[in-house]
Amino acid sequence: MSSPAVLTFRPPPHSPTCDEGASAIGAAIASLAGVRAAWQARHDEGRDVHSFPSRAAVERIVTLLAAVLYPRRLGLFRGPAAEIDGFVAAKLIAALADLEREIGSELGYWQPEARTSFDADQPAAIVRLFAATLGEVRRLVDTDVEAACRADPAARSVDEVLVCYPGAIASLHHRIAHQLDALGAPIVARIISELANERTGIDIHPGATIGAHFFIDHGTGVVIGETAVIGERVRLYQHVTLGARSAFGPVADGVTTRHARHPIVGDDVVIYAGATILGRVHIGDRATLGGNVWMLSDVAADAVVVQPEAIHLASSEARNALGRGEA
Repeated sequence: MSSPAVLTFRPPPHSPTCDEGASAIGAAIASLAGVRAAWQARHDEGRDVHSFPSRAAVERIVTLLAAVLYPRRLGLFRGPAAEIDGFVAAKLIAALADLEREIGSELGYWQPEARTSFDADQPAAIVRLFAATLGEVRRLVDTDVEAACRADPAARSVDEVLVCYPGAIASLHHRIAHQLDALGAPIVARIISELANERTGIDIHPGATIGAHFFIDHGTGVVIGETAVIGERVRLYQHVTLGARSAFGPVADGVTTRHARHPIVGDDVVIYAGATILGRVHIGDRATLGGNVWMLSDVAADAVVVQPEAIHLASSEARNALGRGEA
C-alpha cells in the first residue's frame, strides 16, 4: 500500500531559492496571526466557536424533515400505504436526534451570554415543542402550494409546484425555520433560511411572520426582513424587498438594537416585480403595488400604486425629437 501524499510548498520556477518561499509563507502566517489577534481583541466574548451548529448537519436535518412532511414526493417513499407511518417515524427519529444535537451546540455557543447555565434538558424540550408544530407546518406549506396552483396558469400539478417551484421550496424552509426561531434556536433557523436562499435566491428571515396561502412567483431576489408581517393570500413577484430603512449617521459597533422595522402587509395584497417597501409601513388589505415602486409610507386598503407608464415612441421622428430634447 502506497503512503498518503504529503502536500508541501514549492517555490515557483523563477524563484532562485527555497528560502524565499519559506520566508513568504512565514510572512503570510505572521500577517494572519496579527489580524486574528486584532479581531479577537475586538470580539472576544468567550464563546466556544467549535460549538457553532454545523451547516452540513442542518442541511441533512432539513432533508429528513422534508421526507417527514412529504414522504412520497420529497422522501421518495415507494412502499404500500400501510408502511408509510413507519417510514415517517424512522425519518423523524433521525431528524430530531440530529436537531437536538445541533440545538445543543447553539446553546453552548451562546453560553457566555446567559445569566445562568442552560438546563441540560433544554435542547430536548425545544425539539419536543418543535415536533408538535409539524402538522401545522405541513398544513401551511399545503396552502402555499395550492396558492401557486391557483395563481400560476403554468402550474400543471401540486407535485410540480412542491418539487420545482422556488417559492414553494423557500416556503417549506421558512415554515420550519420560523418555528425553530420562535422556540429559541435562531442560529439553526438562520442556517435553514440561508440554505433556501442558496437554492432559490429567496431570502426570508426566520423571524418574519407569514400567513397562509403565500405565493412567491419566480422568486429570485426576493428579500423579507426579520420583523416583516405578511397576511394571508399574499402574492409577491421577483426582486420584491420588504426591508428596513437604514439609520442615518454613524452606527455604533456591536449588535444593533432589535425593533420592529419592516413592513406589515395585509391580506390579499399583490406586489409586482422590483417593488421596494422600506420601514414599518402598512400595506392595506387588497392593495396592489406595481413593478419597481418605492414605498416609504402607508398604502390604504384597495389602493393601486403604480409607476407612470413609459412613453411609447411610435416613429423615428419622435425618437429623434426625444434625442434632441424636444419631447
